Order: sequence, then C-alpha cells, then structure tokens
Amino acid sequence: MSDERHRRDLKPIRPRLAASLILTRRDGERVDVLMGRRSAKHVFMPNKYVFPGGRVDRADSTAPLARDLDDRVLDLMSRALAPRRARAAAAAAIRETAEETGLLIAREASFANRHANWTPFRRAGAAPDLASLKLITRAITPPGRTRRFDTWFFTTDASALLDDRAPKPSSELEDVQWVPLAESRALDLPMVTHFVLDELKRVLPPGPEHPRCMRAVRGRMVVEPL
Repeated sequence: MSDERHRRDLKPIRPRLAASLILTRRDGERVDVLMGRRSAKHVFMPNKYVFPGGRVDRADSTAPLARDLDDRVLDLMSRALAPRRARAAAAAAIRETAEETGLLIAREASFANRHANWTPFRRAGAAPDLASLKLITRAITPPGRTRRFDTWFFTTDASALLDDRAPKPSSELEDVQWVPLAESRALDLPMVTHFVLDELKRVLPPGPEHPRCMRAVRGRMVVEPL
C-alpha cells in the first residue's frame, strides 16, 4: 500500500489505526479535492501529494462532538472496530485536517477539552462535526513493510467547513491546494492515493455507496466489500 519496499526479514507488525479526509468542493460539473505535498524531511512518503491524515491518537476518543457519525457509516465501521474506535478514527481525520491545513470541519459549540490536539477548535468556539463525513474506503498496508497502517478514508464537502478561511500549509503538508479531480493524477502520488481517487470517483453522486477495502490476502492485494 505504501511506496516502501517489501522486507521479508521483518517481524510481523500490527497495522496502526489511521484516518484521512478528502475534502471536496464543486463548481458546476467540476470537482476539486484538497491535497498537499509531504515535506522532504519525512521518512514516510516524502514529497508525495496526499490528503490530510495521520494516526489516531488517544485524545481522539475523548473529544466532545457537535454531531455523531451517520448511522450507516458507524454501522459499516463497527464491523471491524468498536464504535468508540470508529468515532475516534473519524475525529482523527478532522483533527489532522485542522493541523495540516488550518480548516475546521466543525459547528459552533462549547468545547471544554483542554488537550493540545484540539486547540484550534477550542479557540474557534467549535466542536468537531462527524455527521457530514462519508466513508470512501479502507486500506491496510500489507505485511513486510517497516510501517503499517489500517487507514479509513472519509470525504465531506467544503460546505461542512466552519468558515470560509483559505487552506494554509504546515510542517506536515506543504503546497496545500485545491486540485481539480480530473487533473489530480498529474501530481506525484503514492500508490494508495491512486486507489483512493478511484474509489472517490466511484462513490461520488450518483455513484453507489458501497465502500470497499484494499488489503493483502495470501500475498496478493485484493479489493473487497467492507
């Protein structure tokens, strides 16, 4: 799933729970997606264009929420995760988007959580809003990699943003920009991002809402229903 080379000598590594968010906006028939370039200083996928995202932290399971996940999304995720972990993954996608782009998927609400991860929301007087998130896909890094992730990919429209602030680069993502979906393949993308873009196109209206998972089965990558 990643661009790292396969290592047969590695001991089995359990994938770490992670999440990513594909923020979209529409202009007539055109769909744009928000992407950024990973810093050259990163060991993992340097200089690659990706969506905001990262590992799920402990604090992601304790954040007050403006609204919960949609029942269908929670049901799909609960086939593999405890509901609390499913909500934490969705919250992580929103938190990482805030940290890496400055954009808040949130609603105005009191926010008492003092953890540093949620500082942008506390300052804005808003709480993370999970209700608008739609599940696109899940991708699990195959065995034999030095880093493995069980990543859940969500999407939401720019109308879910708290305000109309412009995205900004961070130490995690440089060159943050809105990219026309039709032109996104021209960027330097990791393999998994190509897969996610295919799944995004597949589930965007009026497409079917049947998220799929990419994972290794007996040494071969397969795509199957969640």
